[in-house]
Amino acid sequence: MLSDSSIAFLKRLLDTPGPSGFEGAPARVWRAEAATFTADVRADVVGNSLATIEGDGTAGTHGPTILLAGHIDEIGIIITHIDDNGYVYFEPIGGWDPQVLVAQRIRFLGRNGDVIGVIGKKPIHLMKPEEREKASKITDLWVDIGVKNKAEALELLEVGDPGVIDSRTLDLPNFRIVSRSIDDRIGAFVVLEALRRYAANPGAARVVAAATAQEEIGYSGGGARVAAQSVDATMAIAVDVTFATDHPGMKKEEVGEHTVGGGPVLTRGSVTSPVVYRLLADTAKSLEIPYSIHAAGRFTSTDADAMQLARTGVATALVSIPNRYMHSPNEMVSLEDLDRAAELIAESCRRVTASTDFTAR
Repeated sequence: MLSDSSIAFLKRLLDTPGPSGFEGAPARVWRAEAATFTADVRADVVGNSLATIEGDGTAGTHGPTILLAGHIDEIGIIITHIDDNGYVYFEPIGGWDPQVLVAQRIRFLGRNGDVIGVIGKKPIHLMKPEEREKASKITDLWVDIGVKNKAEALELLEVGDPGVIDSRTLDLPNFRIVSRSIDDRIGAFVVLEALRRYAANPGAARVVAAATAQEEIGYSGGGARVAAQSVDATMAIAVDVTFATDHPGMKKEEVGEHTVGGGPVLTRGSVTSPVVYRLLADTAKSLEIPYSIHAAGRFTSTDADAMQLARTGVATALVSIPNRYMHSPNEMVSLEDLDRAAELIAESCRRVTASTDFTAR
């Protein structure tokens, strides 16, 4: 199971605000933790953070470079306008269901410190019957930061300042946690935990863990594309969340059967390498780690899509954590699944050698 220190690090990481394009604060938390077990830690110009463990080379030749990528950004909002009364208007960073935002507290990252506000909407008592039946739109909402006018607001905030929902990580029974930033700060955590375990007993491969930037808005590949190219990766494993289907309203025949606490999810098809998929599946069986399978006929909508086309191609796999209530203030995952995913990835990396043939289809 995860150590107490790893869980404490996970909670620091989840609670540190960092929406896409503004990932600096959680990235610093991640790099500080990486520096506790490797000296090879760096950042790049797009906001990625990278930590490396070299292969042991005892077999006479080093194995390929493996990139482990989990994106560290989260969805959020960005200020577009402040009106004369000091009310703040915004647009989303990443994909929001506007209904989730209604009446939430917001933490803006202001130039002189955090600024708290609340999202406002016309009270239901004052709505006409036809208005009550309509779903809220982002343009119907504003943030009230408690000031009297625009001048007061501008002392605290300006256009372009980002914000996140103001919530903190909570523990629930059965080793479950809820947090606003699980998608995909969890992935950034898992890849670093896997690297920590690999460092304790490295194989032939050089392994680089990357907390990638801008996945939630990465229509051209985000930081993952840059990372895969810069580290000259031959193999890559993206770690993200996927939809848990063990709650009401989910259709397993459409999404698959993935349960919180049921182990990691391995993706087959689409952009994923059958060689790396089989490596992960075989390793999971040998370690008796439970897992489920997700079938992807096209793209995966994760960092895997960008990494597999970097340079001349990268043999890429996707490992996902079952997640309830995605893109909400209270996403839920199991600590057991995080532990299993990290162990599976670390051991899979140990099994890669210089003779591993990634072209075998």
